[in-house]
Amino acid sequence: MNEKEWYLSKSVWGAVIAIAAGIAAAFGYDVDAVSQDQIAIQLTAVVGGTLALYGRIKSTTKIKK
Repeated sequence: MNEKEWYLSKSVWGAVIAIAAGIAAAFGYDVDAVSQDQIAIQLTAVVGGTLALYGRIKSTTKIKK
């Protein structure tokens, strides 16, 4: 079985969003399915950008022109 980092798992992010939506609902915020999809898209962009930046900073090789 292949392994990957936890933060690359769609299942983990789906669970995080579902939990966050449940917590928000408990505090009186309405988070419908469309809002959850938008949150997932935004989180994907943030995580992807963060990973790209982190990878470039930690890299030990140069990028050719």
